[in-house]
Amino acid sequence: MAKNAKVKNSLNDIDLKKIYLTEIAWEVCNQVGGIYTVIRSKTPSMTDRWGDRFCMIGPLIEQDVTGEFDPIQELNDPFGRAVAKMRSMGWNVLYGRWLVSGRPKVVLLDINDSSSRLEAIRKRLQKDHQLVMKEDDQLQNQVIAFADLTKVFLTLLAKEVKKSKRNLIAHFHEWMASIPLLDLKKENASMKTVFTTHATALGRFVAMNNEDFYTRLPRYNWKELAQNYHIMPIVQVERASAQHADVFTTVSEVTGKECKYFLGKEPDVITPNGLNIERFVAFHEVQNLHQHYKEAIHQFIMGHFFHSYSFDLDNTLYFFTSGRYEFRNKGFDITLDALVQLNQKMKKAKLKQTVVFFFVTKRPFWSVNPDVLHSRGVMEEIRKVCSSIEKQVGMRLFNAAATSETDHRLPNLTDMVEDFLKLKYRRILRSWKSKRWPIVVTHNLVDDISDEILQYLRNAKLINSPEDKVKVVYHPDFIDSTNPLFGIDYSEFVRGCHLGIFPSFYEPWGYTPLECIARGVPAITSDFSGFGAYTKNHFKDHDEYGVYVLKRYRRDPRVAAKELANVLFNFVKQGRRNRMVQRNKAEDLSENFDWSKLTEAYEKAYQKALAEEPLALPA
Repeated sequence: MAKNAKVKNSLNDIDLKKIYLTEIAWEVCNQVGGIYTVIRSKTPSMTDRWGDRFCMIGPLIEQDVTGEFDPIQELNDPFGRAVAKMRSMGWNVLYGRWLVSGRPKVVLLDINDSSSRLEAIRKRLQKDHQLVMKEDDQLQNQVIAFADLTKVFLTLLAKEVKKSKRNLIAHFHEWMASIPLLDLKKENASMKTVFTTHATALGRFVAMNNEDFYTRLPRYNWKELAQNYHIMPIVQVERASAQHADVFTTVSEVTGKECKYFLGKEPDVITPNGLNIERFVAFHEVQNLHQHYKEAIHQFIMGHFFHSYSFDLDNTLYFFTSGRYEFRNKGFDITLDALVQLNQKMKKAKLKQTVVFFFVTKRPFWSVNPDVLHSRGVMEEIRKVCSSIEKQVGMRLFNAAATSETDHRLPNLTDMVEDFLKLKYRRILRSWKSKRWPIVVTHNLVDDISDEILQYLRNAKLINSPEDKVKVVYHPDFIDSTNPLFGIDYSEFVRGCHLGIFPSFYEPWGYTPLECIARGVPAITSDFSGFGAYTKNHFKDHDEYGVYVLKRYRRDPRVAAKELANVLFNFVKQGRRNRMVQRNKAEDLSENFDWSKLTEAYEKAYQKALAEEPLALPA
C-alpha cells in the first residue's frame, strides 16, 4: 500500500508481530509515583505478547542501577544498534534488562549528558512548539534533558527498524516523557505515536480546591486555571501531546471527561489499569494468610491500646485507608464523617464488636511518638516474662507429675513460680498500665495543630475513649517490615485487615482498592474513581464480590458519608462466615483485572495508530 494512500487499514488486517514497540516513561527503573506500578506490573504481559520486539525507555537518574538492571552485551537487534550509534556519538546509554517480572529490555538515557544544553533546548521548544519551560524548576529541567536524548534515540531506532522492514510504535506515558512526541511529529519521523495521560495536572489541582469539580468541568477556563496554579508548561505539554499523538488514551472514562475540557481532546481509547494478579493470588491460602497477619496487627493493638483498657480482639474488625495525603481527593473527609456516624450506630445498637480504623498516609514527622514505642517495648518485656513463667511452670509441673505416686490432682501452679518472676511480672505490669487514653497518631507530626485529620478527630471527640466502639490509629508513614510498630510489610498488613475504604473524590484510576481485592480483602471505592466506575459498569454483582461502589457523582458529600456509614455498619453486622465467603469472592473478581486481559485495550490503541494513517506493512 502506498504511503499516501487514502484508504485506511482495517484493524484486523494489522499484524502486531510485524511491529516493534517501545514505551517511554519517567518511571522506568525509577520508583516515583503511581505510574511505576502501572508499567512495572504490566511488563510480564507485554513481554509475553511482544517478546524481544518490546523495549522500555527511561531516564538514568540514579547512576548505580545494578540492583535492578542486567546489562545486555550483544547489540545485534534494532534497539541495540541504536544504542551503539548513540554511544558512538558520545552519549552515556545503558542497555539491558529490568530485573522485574517479565525481564523487559530497557534503555536508560543519562540526563546529565544534556545538562549543558538546557538553555538551547528551552529556546528550541519555545520556537518550535511555543512551550515556555521554567528555568528554575529542577523537574522540568530534568524532563527536557530526557526529552532531548529520547528524541535522538527514537530517531536512530526508527531507521534501524525500517532496515528490518518493520514498523515502530512509540508509546509515551505522561507529560514527563511525551515532549519528544512533538518533535517527532513535526519532523514526520517514521513511527506511530501513542500518548497516555494517567491524570491531568489541572484535574488534580482543581479537584482539591473545588467541591463541585465534575459539575463545573464544562465551564472551566483551562488557561486561567493553568496560570493560577502556575503549571502552564505542564498543561501545554499535555494538551499538545494529546492533540498531536496518532492515538490518545487515558485510564478511565472518569479521566476522559476532564481530558475533553482540559486537554481539548477526548481519548481515542480507554486503557484501564491492571495488575499482575499472579503476584497476589493465594488460592486456598486466603483465609490462612488473613488469620496469620491479623495476629500481627493484634500484637500492635495490644501494645497501643491495652495499657489503657482492653477489648475483645476476637470481635475486633480492622478497617483502613491509605494513599497520598489529599484530604478531599482521597475521601478522607467523608470517611471521617462516616466513622463518627458508625461509632454512634454501634453504641446505640450495643454491638459487641469493636472497629479499629487505620489512616496510613505520608506526613512530615519528627519521630515515632516515644510513648507509643515505650508501650510496645514494655509489652514485649511482659511477653518475655510470661514466656519465662510458662517455661518454668511447665518444667516443674512435669517433674511433679513424673514423681507423683499417689496424688493425681493438679498442684497449685502459682507455687511453681519463683518469687523473682512473680515480682518482675507485677512490677512490669504496674509500670505499663496507664489511666491515659491511647493516643490517636503514632508519630510526632511537624505540624500537629493544622493537620486536617487530627483537627476533625478532636472536634468530633473521636479520640479513643474507652466508650467508643470505633478506635482510630493515624499512622503518618509507610508500613514495611522494618517498621518498629508493625514489623510486617504493607501487603501483609492489608491481608490482615477486614476492609479497605477508599471513597475518593478525585481518582483517575485507583490501585489501592484493586490491590485489596487481589489480596482477598473487600474494598469500598467510589464512582469518581476510574476503578470504581469500571467495576460498576462491567460487573453487575460487584457488591457480592467485595467491591462496594459509593455513589458520589452529583451527590452532596453529607449524603455520601451517611451511605458510607450504613455500608460500614452492615459490614460490621455480617457474620464471620459471610466475611470469609466474601474474601474468596473478592480474590476471584480481581482476576478480571489481570494484565493478560487488560493489555488488549493497549493493542487496540496500537492497531488504531497504525490504521489511522497507513504505513506499508511488509508482506
